[in-house]
Amino acid sequence: MAQDIPDKARSGMDTWQVRVVLLPGKRQRFKTAVQKGSMPRFGETFRFTRLDASELNTSALRFRLYALGKMNREKMMGETIYALNKLNPERHEVTLVLEPRSNLKALDSELCVSAPPDSASSAQSLSHGGVPEVLLGLSYNPTTGRLSVEVIKGSHFRNLALNRPPDTYAKLTMLNSMGQEISRCKTSVRRGHPNPVFKETFVFQVALFQLSDVTLMVAVYNRRNMKRKEMIGWLALGQNSSGEEESLHWQDMKESSNQQVCRWHASSRRRRTEETDVGNPTASTGLGLWWRQ
Repeated sequence: MAQDIPDKARSGMDTWQVRVVLLPGKRQRFKTAVQKGSMPRFGETFRFTRLDASELNTSALRFRLYALGKMNREKMMGETIYALNKLNPERHEVTLVLEPRSNLKALDSELCVSAPPDSASSAQSLSHGGVPEVLLGLSYNPTTGRLSVEVIKGSHFRNLALNRPPDTYAKLTMLNSMGQEISRCKTSVRRGHPNPVFKETFVFQVALFQLSDVTLMVAVYNRRNMKRKEMIGWLALGQNSSGEEESLHWQDMKESSNQQVCRWHASSRRRRTEETDVGNPTASTGLGLWWRQ
């Protein structure tokens, strides 16, 4: 059950759902049925499998409470992380206090500014489990229509063909509602580093009425030589967001009043693919999915 949550007068919604994700892999996730009222009772059990006892010290459960509205509108109200090293072998009940989303956004912005440039991990959560990740900062000025995207850093980038750190860069592509390319840009190459720091900002001109209809694709490449490259992974934000994390990041940006909002976005490693195979990654997998093994 959930209690002491904002009433309809404060949140504008009275329909709730809890979503649970096993960290750090994020591959096992569940969500409750939708419940109404100021003290919703869910009464549901979820079973996480293939979790060895030796992994408990490095695993956690992330709980998020969502408010749901009409027209598929949803808003993340708060989250908490429960480290499994606290787990009692006997079944027990525990009350978890959710951190409000407004506090989470402030923390993310602070981390963007103050995190050490060579840090290999994020202090936000246990989400760094050795899979490739990229830290992005988004901000939007509704008056000028300037969408600023900062590629801040990467983590756990690997050279899948050679036993040495990769030479990587990020490519950003803006698509309209029909999937047609509007503009593109890319960072400079960071050589020989699994956790590269980019700190490069790109500005796209997007009118306020178009903001919900565009898709920003971010692809990370390992450049093997001048003519050959392989994709480490990619994601999409905006109209065709590739997942819950990306959709929430885009929504938070729209609500942030021109303040930068930063999020880590993770991918699984993918098998080696040459440039000829990745010219149009959306053609074979569907828009906005990280390549996976």
